Amino acid sequence: MRKLNLKIKEENDSGFSAVASGRFTNKDGRYNVKKKGINIFDKYSWYHTFLLLPRFKFIGVLVIAYIIANLVFASIYYAIGIEHLTGIDKSSPIQEFIDVFFFSAQTFTTVGYGRIAPVGALASFVATFEAFLGLLGFAIATGLFYGRFSRPRAFLKFSDIAVIAPFEDGKALMFRVAPFKNNLLSEAEVTISAAIEELVEGKLESKFYLLEPKLKKINTFSLNWTIVHKINSNSPFYEYTEEDFKNADIELIIMIKAFDEVFANTVVQRTSYISSEIIYGAKFLPMYHSSEDQKTTVLDLDKINFHQKVSIDN
Repeated sequence: MRKLNLKIKEENDSGFSAVASGRFTNKDGRYNVKKKGINIFDKYSWYHTFLLLPRFKFIGVLVIAYIIANLVFASIYYAIGIEHLTGIDKSSPIQEFIDVFFFSAQTFTTVGYGRIAPVGALASFVATFEAFLGLLGFAIATGLFYGRFSRPRAFLKFSDIAVIAPFEDGKALMFRVAPFKNNLLSEAEVTISAAIEELVEGKLESKFYLLEPKLKKINTFSLNWTIVHKINSNSPFYEYTEEDFKNADIELIIMIKAFDEVFANTVVQRTSYISSEIIYGAKFLPMYHSSEDQKTTVLDLDKINFHQKVSIDN
């Protein structure tokens, strides 16, 4: 393991452990931590879980929960007996269960078309309880939809790779990020931490270093931002060669904080890069250009990873 320049100050407040396993931060910005020793009801914030679910998974969970709830109540009505529901004609068991299922759906949603109605105290009690659960369930679902819709987010797209490219009279570590929605971001600020695995007293431990970007803050964030960390004597990567970058266990932990002018709130997004995602001897290609009428700047977000190989003098 390569010994780092002793002039570099270690970061002691990274919040991560020196002996943690795997990457510290996943590509989607979530911390790579699995918590045990607590029951499932205290372990998860269900509100946060549903807010952070991908869109199709969120909708899928709601649809599946709705179908399961109606299947359960349909089974209860069917067990009570279809003679306690008016409007259902005796036919095949499958057709009878289908009619009961749609009666349950109408009760759950409080639509109540009127063709089928409960008869007797037991069926009426079940229908009353189901209607109550339906109102409660749709209120929760509506709140979750609103929470997902109104939650401030940065909507930033990071490059999948970082590069080591020629810069000024030496070289620099670079990655880039761009806003991909029509939100208005300003006062964007970046923080870069590097976790480098070192051999300490015969044990491998991760040492954390705060990397100084060439430009830490920008006033407006409308185009892509190529974030540059110059590799000089103040960098933990000083005198690193291509082989060093390949063989070292490195993770770059990125956090970008910006102000969303529409929500009037601060938004944060994270990501990380590990050694296999750092390309030595490459530079990013331009990803924006002028429109044909020369009146608008066009940002090609599908080019955020475009790069070309270049030579670096070590």
